[in-house]
Formats: sequence, structure tokens, C-alpha cells
Amino acid sequence: MFQSFEQIEAHVLGLGIRKKIALAGANDHEALTALVDAKRRGIAQGVLVGDGEGIRRELAALGESEAEYEIVEAAGETQAAQTACRLVAQGGADIPMKGLMQTATFMRAILNKEFGFVPEGTLLSHSILVENTLEKKLFLITDCVINIAPDYADKVKILNNAVALMHKLGWETPRVAVLAPVEVVNPNMPSTVDAAMLSKAQQRGQIKGCLVDGPLGLDNAVSPEAARHKGIQSEVAGVADILLMPDIGAGNIFCKSLTYFARFPNAGAMTGTTVPVVMTSRTDTPRDKLNAILLAILQAL
Repeated sequence: MFQSFEQIEAHVLGLGIRKKIALAGANDHEALTALVDAKRRGIAQGVLVGDGEGIRRELAALGESEAEYEIVEAAGETQAAQTACRLVAQGGADIPMKGLMQTATFMRAILNKEFGFVPEGTLLSHSILVENTLEKKLFLITDCVINIAPDYADKVKILNNAVALMHKLGWETPRVAVLAPVEVVNPNMPSTVDAAMLSKAQQRGQIKGCLVDGPLGLDNAVSPEAARHKGIQSEVAGVADILLMPDIGAGNIFCKSLTYFARFPNAGAMTGTTVPVVMTSRTDTPRDKLNAILLAILQAL
């Protein structure tokens, strides 16, 4: 079980493997910087898809020889996204990565049935692994990017996607806190009802591989002191490994707060796909994009 991105990096380096990453829209300075960094560390090879002239310019600015990369010309965002995903589907690369393009354009390529990245009946979701540098631990937040207002059935799938990712990271039985504004069930707050149903479903074996409790407020999900103060006794309260958000608004704002106020390192991961996918924000730092590459390599194992 990892406690930091430094530990994840050391583990990946120790494996001695190199995954080929198809960067769609590779004439993106931050994304290409992260991929170059991964290549220099010996964990990745790059297939750079997009505007060849712009890609070569960026490589030169980074002090890299274009001879060390495969460059695939693609005109425009849509063609770059589709080409990168087709390369992965056909075995020419292992992991598609989003570069300089709109998220919606990249998502359309991921969802293209031709490539088979999304099994029938699967709900795609997004998880963000965050390093709490104050307490020296990692935890997962979901969903902050894709599902806008998930209902109970959606939340079951989002939860299962997140648990599968945590299993990959070494958590045998991750503790899931289903968040809501309050920690009591209120019929006027659907998020509290969903949380209670998810908790009961796990207790009765309908959800496996984890422990679930909710509704829990953010304070009593992550703080043992807050949980004790409110008289909450559970195996999850105060020590949650996964925070399941009530909706995209809460998740997105919370994650950005951790990035811009707390400065916690993080890595985004697409979950529910048959191949790892690196889909980072344009405002993510190169280090956070490298963290996302490390996470995708672990998912690929």
C-alpha cells in the first residue's frame, strides 16, 4: 500500500518496464514535458500525435531529439484523438493520453465503439488520487470530472470503479466514505439517501471488496477527532481511503481547493475502461501529469 507518489515512482522504476504512450495533441508544452520526463526516467516511450511541426518545435525547446520519438501527423483535434486511440486499439501503443485538445473531443475518441475501450453496460468515471503531504497518506476522490449528477445506480458503478483502482494500488479493503452535507439521513437531501443505501448494500454483500459508510460529512470522513466529537462509530469514519462525492460540483470544487490552496500533489485516472487512459486538466502541473502517467502504468499491469 503506497503512501506517496514518490513510493509509486520507486515501485514503477523497480519494475523495469516501459509503456508506450500515445499523446494526442502532443504540441502541448505541459503534457509533452511530463511524457519527456517519464521517458528520461525510463518508464515510457512516446508516440506523438498531432501537428508535426509544432511537436518538433516543442521537442527542441525541451532539448529532446525527435529521432527518439515516433511522430504521427494528424490534422486537428478530432483526428489526433482518434489516431492516438486507434494506435492503442491496434497494439501500436499501450496508453492514450490527452494533450492539447478539448476534453469532449478526447472523450468521443475514448467512447468510439470501434476501439472497444468501454465494455457494454460500463459507466466511465474519473478518480483523482491525492497525496496528503501533511499526514503522509494517499486517498482517492471520485467523481470530479465526468458524471454530473449520478443517481444511486450510477454511484454503485462509480464506487466499484474506484475500488478496483485502489486494489491495483495495494489496498485490499479500501474504506469508502459516501459524502453528503450532513451525516444523518434526510429524505429532502437525496445524497444522504443514496449514501445510506450504498452503506447497507455493502453490509449485505451487494458491494464487495471494500467497506462503505455514509452519509458522512467531509469532516467526519477524514478526521477521527470530528467523528468522535459527533459520536460516529464506524470502521470508515475519520480514516476514509475513498471519498465518493454526491455530484460533480462538489467533487470538482473540492479537488481544485486541494490543488490551489493546500498544494497537494495529485493524479487523475479514468476508470471503467479496458485500457488505462491519461486524461489530465490543461491546468495540471507537469509533475501532476507525470503522476497520472505513473498511475496509468500501474493500471496497465
